[in-house]
Amino acid sequence: MRKKIGGISRRTFLSNTAGSIAAFTVVPRHILGGVAHAAPSDKLNIAHIGISGRGGAQLDGCKGENTVALCDVDLRRAGGAFEQFPDAKQYRDFRKMFDEMEDKIDAVCVSTPDHTHAVAAMAAIKRGKHVYCEKPLAHSVYEIRALMKAAREHNVVTQLGNQGHSYNTIRTFCEWIWDGAIGDVHTIHAGCNANNSRMNQLSRVGEEHEVPRELNWDLWLGPAPWRRYNPIYLPGSWRSWTPFGSGTIGDWICHVVDPVFWALDLGSPVSVQAQADGWNPRKHRDTYPPGDTVKFEFAAKGDRKPVTLFWFSGQRRIPRPKMLEVGRKDPDTGAVVYGDKGTIQYDSHGASGVRIIPEPAMRAYKRPEETIPRVPGHHQDWLRAVKEGGKAGSNFDYGGPLTELAQLGIVAMKMLGQKLEWDGPNMKFTNNDEANKYLNPPYREGWTL
Repeated sequence: MRKKIGGISRRTFLSNTAGSIAAFTVVPRHILGGVAHAAPSDKLNIAHIGISGRGGAQLDGCKGENTVALCDVDLRRAGGAFEQFPDAKQYRDFRKMFDEMEDKIDAVCVSTPDHTHAVAAMAAIKRGKHVYCEKPLAHSVYEIRALMKAAREHNVVTQLGNQGHSYNTIRTFCEWIWDGAIGDVHTIHAGCNANNSRMNQLSRVGEEHEVPRELNWDLWLGPAPWRRYNPIYLPGSWRSWTPFGSGTIGDWICHVVDPVFWALDLGSPVSVQAQADGWNPRKHRDTYPPGDTVKFEFAAKGDRKPVTLFWFSGQRRIPRPKMLEVGRKDPDTGAVVYGDKGTIQYDSHGASGVRIIPEPAMRAYKRPEETIPRVPGHHQDWLRAVKEGGKAGSNFDYGGPLTELAQLGIVAMKMLGQKLEWDGPNMKFTNNDEANKYLNPPYREGWTL
């Protein structure tokens, strides 16, 4: 593990990383090829799709640029942003926004519910716009692959909204793993104790409610199958409903698994299997289990040996490490990484709180020098890459496969208890045709990527 990362030499890896944060070079905008390739000396014209909730973080992260358009289907939640940016044009349908302002937009931030990430991001990419998209990247494996392919074809700069990827601590974790701090990693326990099950509200599905006049329900549904408006779905609670959200695993795996995904170059698993508490994938298919465990197996890769990753959600908690000191609380959101020579524990975003356990082992470890370039922030990493023509750290070629783990886990929940053999390069399960049907769910008529 000292010389190679998943078969990639450290020198090559660090060279590629450093290339994404090169020094500014002032180049006239017209030389760089139009509005979607702004010069570093310019401010970018940015449109925001979804401007409440996490959308507020994107507005704040890009506040040094020009906010030229704001789009949201729910005026109850969008009003504050409209007031904050009174000069920005206001829209409810991003398709109309692009039709009217395509030549006035350089980049787009997408912060809608999970089920509309892909359609909004793809609309931007096909018009040559750089994209920052909240995690999870998309709502199906097919959408993820399609976005990755389109981003490469249109040569746009992308960034997944797993902000911990730009923390210093995730770089520290990688450096320790590559230094051999705990030897060869063989097992990872990762998870989040958030409970995104709404089994107690399933009886309310199908109720008739009047759609609030400030909400365009048809646009909010987007490509999802049509169903009646119900306040149990929004705002915020959509994450717990399978047609719209990706549950706890989709919400958190892009944060919690990111450090080991990077350090171990995990890539695609070769198998995935799920267990759950008191939940039936047929009877309760509209929502997620109150507690689940998903097991991912990764084959050996380069100098890395096989790795098994266990994901724990909700009521199913990360097992307490035997070597954790007395008085330390059980891990709830984060990961415990087991190697043949030691153990590392870290918290949720970007391996925050990273340390070798127990404490005497941490004190005895001689920490290596910093070798991975640090970045000033997640939005700044993306904006700088847009202006320089480089790559952001969690671009879709990285963030896509990371998100794919969550979507594979969700498919495994639908096939509860069955071990699914995954052929990543060909995007299919080799031992279960029914599971393959969930890789690309159909869109509602009128919607397409």
